Amino acid sequence: MTQEMEPQEIESASDLNRRLNLPFSNLSLLTRALTHRSYLNENPDSLEDNERLEFLGDAVLDFIVGAWAYNRFPELPEGDLTKIRSAVVRNEQLANFSRRIELGRALRLGRGEASAGGNDRDTLLGSAFEALIGALFLEAGLEAVEAFVNPLLNEAQDFILDQIHDPKSRLQEWAQAEKLGTPQYVTVSSRGPDHAKEFEVEVRIQGVTYGRGQGSSKGLAARIAAQTALEALGITYK
Repeated sequence: MTQEMEPQEIESASDLNRRLNLPFSNLSLLTRALTHRSYLNENPDSLEDNERLEFLGDAVLDFIVGAWAYNRFPELPEGDLTKIRSAVVRNEQLANFSRRIELGRALRLGRGEASAGGNDRDTLLGSAFEALIGALFLEAGLEAVEAFVNPLLNEAQDFILDQIHDPKSRLQEWAQAEKLGTPQYVTVSSRGPDHAKEFEVEVRIQGVTYGRGQGSSKGLAARIAAQTALEALGITYK
């Protein structure tokens, strides 16, 4: 006989506002961002669910992520920037951001949805993150949204890049097929202050330099070095 899980205690909008250092003075707006339609069905005294804010947050995130990608990766072409934006704003990644900030603790769900684990479901978490962004935009404007979202994007940068393509893996496949061994990535220089360093990396195979890349992290510079090596070799992939 299975025992139904008891819904966890909901974190209040006030506590969430304080925990995440958010700027909401209008807590009713934040509460609305956290309210799923299943809660509204069981609590008709609540004024509105978060679906309209979700719509707004989706549009705001498209812009914020596009601007972040443009500024963060000056070396990448338009096609890759578009892929980055698409990878970030898909529901699964937004749900990851929700988990990172433990947004599920504060979601207002109907009892059935809560008992079924709705506060850890990708679809609900991704939509709630969009709604939170929409509410934050209305409360404090675009700069506040950037200040909140950009650290999450910076933290997930390497994972996001891997979702687009991994030129390092492709280059390694080629080198092994040619029986040349494993490519080596060597940091040849770094410059700039600690908060804004620029790295230069070479990729070498059997001591021969095949490509070079520059980027704001060693990982990014290595990816660009691998990409330039693939281009020099005439190797393309989808």
